[in-house]
Amino acid sequence: MEKTDIDKLVVIMNELREKCPWDKKQTIDSLRQQTVEELYELTDVLESKDWKGIKEELGDMLMHIIFYSKIAQEENHFQIQDVINGICEKLIQRHPHIYGDVKVENAEDVKKNWERIKLKEGKKGVMSGIPGTMPSLIKSMRIQEKAAKVGFEWENRDDVWKKVEEEKFELLEALEQKDNASAEAEAGDLLFSIVNYIRFLKIDADKALKLTNEKFLNRFAEMENAAMEKDKTLPEMSLQEMDQIWNEIKSHQ
Repeated sequence: MEKTDIDKLVVIMNELREKCPWDKKQTIDSLRQQTVEELYELTDVLESKDWKGIKEELGDMLMHIIFYSKIAQEENHFQIQDVINGICEKLIQRHPHIYGDVKVENAEDVKKNWERIKLKEGKKGVMSGIPGTMPSLIKSMRIQEKAAKVGFEWENRDDVWKKVEEEKFELLEALEQKDNASAEAEAGDLLFSIVNYIRFLKIDADKALKLTNEKFLNRFAEMENAAMEKDKTLPEMSLQEMDQIWNEIKSHQ
């Protein structure tokens, strides 16, 4: 029988694992950081909708999946077919409205049903499965989304904003009392409540912050160039001079 493309990739990985000095020495520990980097590279091309890049980065991610499965097979844990079978079974089990007799009205019903099924499968709780190493901003978004799926959610936008104002007041109070430990905790609470408000507006907080980061970097670079045109560097300029240049740059954008 003719091999499928994924079979071909498995054969290549087997050969590399046997013959290539670099591939032979890799472990799940040595590959972990590379996998994280590949994921960020995929994220970049997804955001830019670079379909050629998406195809390439998906291939890199697939190679890592095959690589980990090969290492697992060598250590008698599982092989790639077990991975494929496992995800097939999970998708069928978690979509009873497609493969069973469960009725749903919309996507929200699907999400809520998904969480109920996960709990029945033995998950420790609604929040289980959130990676500990996930970046804090994305993690707070995920926590809030999971809470909302089971109905632990604000009723309206104004109430969410009142929580932001409340956390802001508590931070200012901690600062006034010069309580550094409380200030740190309250700063975290304020950030969390702001992310929650942004989520309530159906805006991706991580994407919004990334856009602002890029905007700031671009404006800062323009400010440095403007300073060079005046034969100065930023450390040689006063805050007032930098503010003037910054405001001029903003006015042209």
